[in-house]
Amino acid sequence: MTRSPSLSATAALVESAPVGVRLYGSKRKGGNAPLVIHFHGGAFISGNLDSGEPMSTLLAGAGAVVVSVDYPLAPAHPFPQAVEAGYSVLEWVYKNRVKLAGPAPRIFLAGEEAGGNIAAAVALVARDRAHPPVAGQILVTPMLDPCVATASQREAMGADTECLWSQGWQKYLQNPMDYEHPYAVPGQVQRMAGLPPTLVMAGADDPMRDEAQRYAERLNAGGIAAHFLLLDGRTGWPESLTEDVPPNNECACSASVTQHLSLFMNAPAQDAATGQGCAPC
Repeated sequence: MTRSPSLSATAALVESAPVGVRLYGSKRKGGNAPLVIHFHGGAFISGNLDSGEPMSTLLAGAGAVVVSVDYPLAPAHPFPQAVEAGYSVLEWVYKNRVKLAGPAPRIFLAGEEAGGNIAAAVALVARDRAHPPVAGQILVTPMLDPCVATASQREAMGADTECLWSQGWQKYLQNPMDYEHPYAVPGQVQRMAGLPPTLVMAGADDPMRDEAQRYAERLNAGGIAAHFLLLDGRTGWPESLTEDVPPNNECACSASVTQHLSLFMNAPAQDAATGQGCAPC
């Protein structure tokens, strides 16, 4: 576990956050650590700081200071409440960036599954409101298609049309007009200009594989530096990303993913997401 060793010293700072947060990692001696705001998965209706720990740990292992966010969940808190909560955390992180990660850290947004949707949405909000600056976004198997109709989704669902993701979308988007809102469905956004460099990751067996790859391709087509990393074979997501020994002969991708995360977060701004298409684990 890589929770910040100075949590007791920063208790007052953490308590000042607009929603519950948990810190991982620590400042670098003599340098700036990337500062990552992380949103856990759970199909918009479940998950918490504990379930987000594997990805937060992975990001911290790549050298980042991580602020994991306990955002409000549907159905009690439908769109846009999670997005607005995420943006308020971005503003809070920017205000406290020096205390969290040292002078002039670069701020990234990250999330897996529903958290990937929220990270992408917060990036859009920050672009449209012209503040705070976001250096990049890291989207891991992001939920971007409320139709739940891609080939990879159908493979995962089989005959089960009432899957967790379908239920999550229905409870998150309670207004029919929400299905057309780019902050609710970033995969349908038309204007890509001004978005930050993006790293998109998905496993070959992930239900969200197709929509993740399509979003990376659309970002590239819109002139945004985006890289799609395909984790080879069965990923066993998310456990295999933080385990040294592959469970049940599944692909252990933690070392490869950590390397890609570190390269992305520490690259010069203009080179944060070089390359296009797929890179295997």
